Amino acid sequence: MHQPNRQHTFQDNSESLEKKDKQHEDNLKFLKTQINQLDESIRDLQVSLGRYHCSANVAETANDNSSHTEEETMGQILQQENSAAGVFCWLKANHLSQALDLPLTKDVLGVVANLARVDDDNLSRLLSEYLGLETMLAIVSKTFEGVKALEKYDGEGIVNSRTGLHLLGSSIGKRINGRFLVICLEDLRPYAGGFVADDQQRKLDLPKPKLQNGECPPGFLDYAVNMINLDRRNLSCLTASGHGLRETLFYGLFSRLQIYRTRSEMLLALTCITDGALSLDGGMIKKPGVFDLGSRKDVEVKFPVASGKSNAPVTYIQTEDMIKKLEWERSKFVEDMQREQQLLDHANFTRHA
Repeated sequence: MHQPNRQHTFQDNSESLEKKDKQHEDNLKFLKTQINQLDESIRDLQVSLGRYHCSANVAETANDNSSHTEEETMGQILQQENSAAGVFCWLKANHLSQALDLPLTKDVLGVVANLARVDDDNLSRLLSEYLGLETMLAIVSKTFEGVKALEKYDGEGIVNSRTGLHLLGSSIGKRINGRFLVICLEDLRPYAGGFVADDQQRKLDLPKPKLQNGECPPGFLDYAVNMINLDRRNLSCLTASGHGLRETLFYGLFSRLQIYRTRSEMLLALTCITDGALSLDGGMIKKPGVFDLGSRKDVEVKFPVASGKSNAPVTYIQTEDMIKKLEWERSKFVEDMQREQQLLDHANFTRHA
């Protein structure tokens, strides 16, 4: 009688076990990928909930009964009478023909404070305080030609007060005192990444901060650069190289400044804060290791608050329901993953027993 080849049988069994192990390992990889995708979706939805909290959470400290309008922001700038921003905004507000024909009005877009809006007054105060008055009053030009048109100098390097913005100021009885900040968009290094898909505001697709355990810090709402709103005119404003205001001006000002719900949650996330952070209850980290303590300051010039409010309660409920659904799906994938891991561990134990 023919005897089976034991060595051949052992080899067949070994190959069969290896195939089963490979199948378990592939299943584990697939399940892990699914869990990671669900985690990302859940974090995105939690950020959208956080944006709603941003407008509703700290109302009593922000005096949100009256939204800060664009007209009020313009009024605050005009109160800085002897500033370059005050002079420029006065000229634009009064549509002076002599100003409209100058290169500075062709390339100069405006002042930082009136180039964006935010969702609520509390966020307006926080971002404005973080930037400081000098930056909020900075004049923004698309080109270096626009910068040069603002100010000229004599042979000894002294400012020629009979040219540029200084001349226009004198023509309306205003004198520009001291230095003033000007930002040239075409000289800024723009954000090099992509944009959030199907987002009308062209928000930057920045990776969410992660703690050492790989999870997004509790209380993280969003990056400041994505929490400002641009109107249609400013959204369509592009440099010669095709970059918009968000990825040039506001990325240059805020970089990856993170916004948290509370100071305590912000402090728990210190290990993943790279470019500073703010919390809705007034916490401020200028950069890693540099904390801004004390009471909030009175803000002289603030960003205007967006007038259009979304249907937050309905959106909020739908988003919460979606998070619960995704978390349920995730729990099922985790259970499947645990079963696959047990089967793989059992197979390895049996083989080596």
